[in-house]
Amino acid sequence: MEHIQLGNTGVQVPQIGLGTAKYEGGSQPMQTGIDLGAILVDTAEAYGTEEAVGEAVRTIRDEVFIATKVSRTHFKHDDVITACDQSLERLGTDHIDLYQLHSPSTDIPIAETMGAMDKLVDDGKVRFIGVRNFSVAQLKEAQVVTRHGVVSNQVRYSLADRSIEDELLPYCQENQVTVIAYSPLLGILGRLQTNLRTDILTEVADAYNKTSAQVALNWCISKVNVITIPKSNSVERTKENCGASGWTLSPEQIKRLETARG
Repeated sequence: MEHIQLGNTGVQVPQIGLGTAKYEGGSQPMQTGIDLGAILVDTAEAYGTEEAVGEAVRTIRDEVFIATKVSRTHFKHDDVITACDQSLERLGTDHIDLYQLHSPSTDIPIAETMGAMDKLVDDGKVRFIGVRNFSVAQLKEAQVVTRHGVVSNQVRYSLADRSIEDELLPYCQENQVTVIAYSPLLGILGRLQTNLRTDILTEVADAYNKTSAQVALNWCISKVNVITIPKSNSVERTKENCGASGWTLSPEQIKRLETARG
């Protein structure tokens, strides 16, 4: 498994992590992924999977990078603190490696929320702060009001949804904010395939002796400062996803994939 630096932290994270939204696979797929180097496990209080993550990493906590999220309904200062404490309990750990704001809020001032996030870092309950689905303007606003900085922005990104490339991705790359791509296979690989004009995924996969899913994931992580967190409920699919790291698509093949839009 290849790694990149998380933001400007000096901490290395794997190119492929483990997503747990709607996860129902139990401990074995997660443990398999961790064994293969996918040590970043992403969850959220809203997903209802923090307990499953905690159980899967209970005996190997120090080897795993846990990322979770506070829901937008808990963005008031004291609510952030309480939500974090509850996540810690569900995860069975004394700290969260990456604590993320689940989505932007128009109701609670970002300064109030980030003040609570800073306190959590000061208290040792959280190592790093991230956000999810923040625009450039929202990211800039958050960065201004936090002492500890924003090291990541989790956003939807795939061959079929490249909307972040116009503004958000360049900004994150220029400002050392790691992009964590979710839904890199659009949930169902077939939906991604139908968004391309040709059977390009299969053609490229055959050329590299890889699967279509591995090609789609490798395309994501070929971008500077981007990692991805596919979800899998099975051991075999988890192995397949992890196999998307450790090799490189050629510039020519990347161009073919990017020009084969539906």
